Amino acid sequence: MTLSSLLVDLALGFAIGITLGLLGGGGSILTVPALVYVVGITPQAAVTASLVIVGLNSALGALMHRSQGTLNWRVALVFGGVGMLASFLAANASRSVSPHVLLTLFALLMLVIGGWMLFVRLPADAEGTPRGWLAVLGGGAAVGALTGFLGVGGGFLIVPALVLLVGLPMKQAVGTSLIVITMNSAAGFLGHLASANLDVVTTGVFVVAGFVGAFVGARLVQRLSAHTLRQVFALFVVGLGLFLLGDNVRHLL
Repeated sequence: MTLSSLLVDLALGFAIGITLGLLGGGGSILTVPALVYVVGITPQAAVTASLVIVGLNSALGALMHRSQGTLNWRVALVFGGVGMLASFLAANASRSVSPHVLLTLFALLMLVIGGWMLFVRLPADAEGTPRGWLAVLGGGAAVGALTGFLGVGGGFLIVPALVLLVGLPMKQAVGTSLIVITMNSAAGFLGHLASANLDVVTTGVFVVAGFVGAFVGARLVQRLSAHTLRQVFALFVVGLGLFLLGDNVRHLL
């Protein structure tokens, strides 16, 4: 690994960590494309590495949010528990999918998430209206399946589910989301373990830089407007999703 590539990996890892610590999600949206297009590893290997990087960074971010009182362990364990099972089962399915199909599906998911972030506004810190644990279990299963299949931690799906379905305040949903992401990522990684081809050095660099970013992000969440940051990040997600879609769809035609 050259000095220039090391600096790039550190910068990308820091960006992933700060996104997770600040917004409670979005790390894998950056991680998989970064590993494929910048680092140059295969999509399947990127999915496995993404689960390690996002999972460990989320765990540290959750510890930071715990010190600020923005965690709900009961909701996290119920939502994440069913998600872990779905993530483990879905991980096996991605092995039979071609790389271009995998990245096309990833791009479509990014466009959906980016569109949601741009046009659906959540209450800033108000309580939502709980709709029962059945909806929470269903949401956990759906997010877990996406985690295992695409290597997506699902934070931008978990956060709105926790606010709208469970009724958590927004800041508490961000912290609780990180616990769920950690659980889902761990289960998804176990599902990929049998055929994992993990670049330990690159993954380690991303994790270390991500730890610093997650620490900074968790500190900033109390000071900056999450809504404004979410809108800016949404534009980036949509732009990257369009790039991935255009680059991979042509290989399927």
